[in-house]
Amino acid sequence: MPQFVSEDLNLFQRMGLALAAGGLTVLTLPPFSWLIAVPVAFSVLFIVLRNISTSRAFLVGWAFGLGQFGIGISWIAESFYVDAERFGALAIPAVAGLSAGLAIFPGMAAMLFAAIMQRRAVGGIAAGLLFATCWVATEWLRGHVLTGFPWNLAAYALVDYAALRQPAAWVGSYGLGFLTVFIGILPGVLTVAAPKRRAPVLVLFAVAVAGFWVGGALRSGQDVPPTDVALRIVQGNVPQVEKWVPGSRQRTLEKYLGLSAQPGRFDLLLWPETAFPGFLDEDAAARARISAALPDGRILLTGAPDRVEGDGGTRYFNTVQAYDGSGEVLTGYAKHHLVPFGEYVPLKGWLPIERLTEGLGDFTPGPGPRTLAIPGAPLVAVAICYEIIFPGHVVDDLFRPDWIFNATNDAWFGTSIGPEQHLASARMRAVEEGLPVVRAANTGISAIIDANGNVVARLDTGETGTIDAGLPGARTPTPYARFGDWTLLVLVFGCWVFGWLASLLGRDPDARHFGTEVS
Repeated sequence: MPQFVSEDLNLFQRMGLALAAGGLTVLTLPPFSWLIAVPVAFSVLFIVLRNISTSRAFLVGWAFGLGQFGIGISWIAESFYVDAERFGALAIPAVAGLSAGLAIFPGMAAMLFAAIMQRRAVGGIAAGLLFATCWVATEWLRGHVLTGFPWNLAAYALVDYAALRQPAAWVGSYGLGFLTVFIGILPGVLTVAAPKRRAPVLVLFAVAVAGFWVGGALRSGQDVPPTDVALRIVQGNVPQVEKWVPGSRQRTLEKYLGLSAQPGRFDLLLWPETAFPGFLDEDAAARARISAALPDGRILLTGAPDRVEGDGGTRYFNTVQAYDGSGEVLTGYAKHHLVPFGEYVPLKGWLPIERLTEGLGDFTPGPGPRTLAIPGAPLVAVAICYEIIFPGHVVDDLFRPDWIFNATNDAWFGTSIGPEQHLASARMRAVEEGLPVVRAANTGISAIIDANGNVVARLDTGETGTIDAGLPGARTPTPYARFGDWTLLVLVFGCWVFGWLASLLGRDPDARHFGTEVS
């Protein structure tokens, strides 16, 4: 089989190919979901890392990450143009700097892969396992280091494929990413393998894809009975540039009340993050108007900022609050995973930077995931905006809820690909936890997602309206919900045991292709 990447490429040529391959990964993700791009992108990276030193491998991996994030998170620039006069000039430097920083993680994966290959040259399936292990290790680090940013994980290439996303219920998004990358680079392994070693790789590729599909199809085909709870989600579509303008509060409240009052039955009324642009618990007149819209025991869950006075001064929180017809706060949740530079400034006092959002001060993080008990409704976990992107950190492990409410405001990102990528994260949390996820967005994208990750109903970016639908039912706790990322370790260990057993059949003769630096 001819090799489609020459071994004689110099460092800059390898980095150029890696940069293009990294950019191609964006097409693997929603709203594109081009599955064919997965093996192309990762196989190219795998091949250009052959016969290269660790320092050069880092640069090649970093170039891949620069393409991956430079395009994949380019939508962040939109948030800087909301207040273009103050922040517009920072848009391109911010995206470039963040992309360059995040690209360190693919660089670390490539460097680790090259370092191990130099010490213990392996080829074929073992080399593929090593690459996938290095990738998932650094992807996990990206989700945890410096509060973490697990955006656009490799597994999200499968989110639009009902059967293929289901293994996340067993091994989470990191584990599914390991499998995605491993299977994705097998064509690259096949390309460089010695002729007589290609048959096992082909067989493994076919078996892995078939097993993925059949196992996922069996799970996704299982019906989950719905609840008898009727939901109404309101998407007000208030432009971000108008949201905090003085005098706009009443117009915003009028819009949400008007949409909420449309004919139809609902038990739970769901408004998005900071739907009320003020301190609702301090505004008796606004609460009275809301109470009038909640007759007969109906409940409102709405996003609203909150503040608490203390000896150290005023602390501000980004919250979701529950109200009934009495107009009193029944319960609430404070966002615990805050957005750097959006809700607080890291190293404040050292960095001469303002946060992008309006407000009187930095937000204070809440205590962590919490399950809320609401009269007449199943137990609910709340994730506000950014929090839904963190695998394994959305649900209270001690008190499992029956559904997840994701209140968000993606108006910051306009009509970019950002809202679709955000929705993909929410769909994967549904699969991982075996719980329905209900999203209420100011705009982009409100949706009801069942426990298998299917989008039952949605309102797209830029739409104003409501969704009236029943709350889907929950599945029994998944292995990932029970054991978290321990399932990832079991998966990786099991794959290496399989690889070791396969190696007993004989050392791969194509190992000579690895571990020798090309000058």
